[in-house]
Amino acid sequence: MPELPEVETVRRGLEREIVSSQILAVKVLRPASVGYPEPKTFAKELIGKTFKSIRRRGKYLLIDLNDGSGMVAHLRMSGRFLVLKKREEEPPHTRIRMELSDGRRLIFDDMRVFGRVWFVPKDMDFEEVVPTLAELGPEPLEGVDPKMLKEKLSRKSQPIKSALLDQTIVAGIGNIYADESLHRAGISPLRPANDLKPKELEKLCNEIALVLNNAIASGGSSLRNYTDASGVNGNYQNEALVYGRKGQECRTCSKPIARAKLAGRSTHYCPKCQR
Repeated sequence: MPELPEVETVRRGLEREIVSSQILAVKVLRPASVGYPEPKTFAKELIGKTFKSIRRRGKYLLIDLNDGSGMVAHLRMSGRFLVLKKREEEPPHTRIRMELSDGRRLIFDDMRVFGRVWFVPKDMDFEEVVPTLAELGPEPLEGVDPKMLKEKLSRKSQPIKSALLDQTIVAGIGNIYADESLHRAGISPLRPANDLKPKELEKLCNEIALVLNNAIASGGSSLRNYTDASGVNGNYQNEALVYGRKGQECRTCSKPIARAKLAGRSTHYCPKCQR
C-alpha cells in the first residue's frame, strides 16, 4: 500500500501537472470507486471546476477546487493518478476519467479496486465527508515530538512496529518505513511500545523524519503498482536497509536480516543491531 512518501510524491506531481487546469467532463467507469456522493452527482459537481491546490494528510490526498469545494483521494492498495496527453493510451484499469481544458486527461487507475475518491461540497468540511481524517495523528516529516509520542504509547503494550502502523499515533507510516525507521534507530520491532526510553523515542522520531524525507527524494518505493503522476516508478526500495532483505547481510553488522509476522504484516529487522 502506498505510504506517506509515495502519496507525497503523487501530490507533488499532481500539483505540477494539474493546478489551474479546468475539468470539462467526468466519466465514472466504476461506481464503487466514488466514496461520496453517488457517481452521477460526483461527475456533475466536478464539471467546470478548476484545480486550485493539492495537499496531503497522512496517506490521503486533499484537492482544493476554485469555488471552495474539493476532493479527497485514498490510493489504498493499487490506486494511482496519471496525467495523460491527448493521444496517450489509458491503462486497463481506469476507474475515473476527467477531461481537462488543455486536452489532457486525469485518470484514476486502480487494478485492485480498493481506492476511493470523494467530492467535498463547498459547504462541508473535508472531515465531514471523510471522518477518518479527523482521527489522524501528527504529520511526521518535520519530526514527531518525543514527549507526545511517549504519552501516546504509554498504554500501548503491543510491539512498537504495530503501534507505528496505527494512523492515530503518527499519520502516514506504513510497513516499509516503520521497518526502516526502527532499524536506523536500533530498536527491535518486537519491543513493547510502552517500554521505550525517552532517548530511544527521541532517536526514533528523528529517524522517522529522515527515512521519510529520503524516500520522498527517491520518489517513494515501487514494489507493485505504484508510480507517480507521470507513470514513473520510485526507487527507494533499492536503498532499503532491511525491508525486503530477508537472509541478506545487514549493511551495518553483516548478520542476516530476519523476518517475522506482526499483526499479519511482514516485519524485517537485524537481530544484532535491533536487540
